Amino acid sequence: MSWVAVVPVKGTPEAKSRLGDLPDRGGLADAFALDTVAALLDTPLIGQVFVVTAEEAIAARLAELGAVIVPEVRLDPTDQGDQGDQGGPLNAAIRQGTDAARAAFPGRGIAVVTGDLPALTVADVEAALGLAAAHPLSMVADEEGTGTTALLALAGVLFSPRFGLGSRAAHEAAGHVPLGLPPTASIRRDVDTVDNLAEALQRGVGVHTSALVAGTSGAPGVAAGAPGQIER
Repeated sequence: MSWVAVVPVKGTPEAKSRLGDLPDRGGLADAFALDTVAALLDTPLIGQVFVVTAEEAIAARLAELGAVIVPEVRLDPTDQGDQGDQGGPLNAAIRQGTDAARAAFPGRGIAVVTGDLPALTVADVEAALGLAAAHPLSMVADEEGTGTTALLALAGVLFSPRFGLGSRAAHEAAGHVPLGLPPTASIRRDVDTVDNLAEALQRGVGVHTSALVAGTSGAPGVAAGAPGQIER
């Protein structure tokens, strides 16, 4: 079975605010997205990657990798809804990307993947897709077990993204089956905090994150000689 991936990318200086005082948080967020999309594009089961973003700079870099860019139409701040339900800017962006992907490839499954998986490997993406092929709706929980890093649906199966606080429970309640991937699978290690980044660096990250961290003296793990680039 073939798939199309949809990746929402915030691409603003305010991205990844939970990384605290690390230098160039916006640059790190961009690097995470670039490495995530690169791994997805390298996955044979994925025919195309659609990136939803309103930021032209990161859009251009992602397009150079081979992604299709869907310009995000941002919601009015007074009409953002509940992040834990169907509203909110992230879920609205995902719906825009999903609509574009289904229009272009109606016969393929949809895999919504968060753009903050710098350690993502092709092998783990393929493992997730292989398991997802057995379920009309499925999901990948984050390593902590409460969030969602990937939301999947077979061709023609409709779904509503419910990313936000407690998204795993929300997606399960909507019929998405959690896939039985190991807790340490790279597709489960999203990066929201400094500790998350340190864990990802220990496992190995993609070329964009590795290059940026190598030149960022304030990043965790650098002084300790944390491993950098991974083999996709």
